[in-house]
Amino acid sequence: MGERSHIDLEVLSEEECRNLLARRNLGRVALTVDDQPEVFPVNYIADESTIVFRTAEGTKLRQAAKRRVAFEIDDWDPRAGVGWSVMVKGVAQDVTDALDRFGAALHALPVVPLAPGSREHWMAIYPSEVTGRRFRVP
Repeated sequence: MGERSHIDLEVLSEEECRNLLARRNLGRVALTVDDQPEVFPVNYIADESTIVFRTAEGTKLRQAAKRRVAFEIDDWDPRAGVGWSVMVKGVAQDVTDALDRFGAALHALPVVPLAPGSREHWMAIYPSEVTGRRFRVP
């Protein structure tokens, strides 16, 4: 593919990033497994302070809990020539057994995993950084 003569790049505000997060339900969680990066698609819900997804026993539950992770969503509209991405960095926590009001509120969120199988564990990502970019290709 040839080089583009001009690409407009816009840095999104945190508020706009959070609005985009709230309008989607499929993202990717990136974490480290045996010193190698791994990326997993997840269905999620984002509220003002947290990203919540459900998972089964396995890699995400073992490797993400109490560790730094990245979470990403993006989109591309080829007709308009506009794309964007939002990146969240933070710490993931298994909140399956959380008994406080905050944990109960997270469990009340309508997180519906589309992948087959049981997803009984609830994970929350507590963001420390939320960034995003939008670009336009002429």
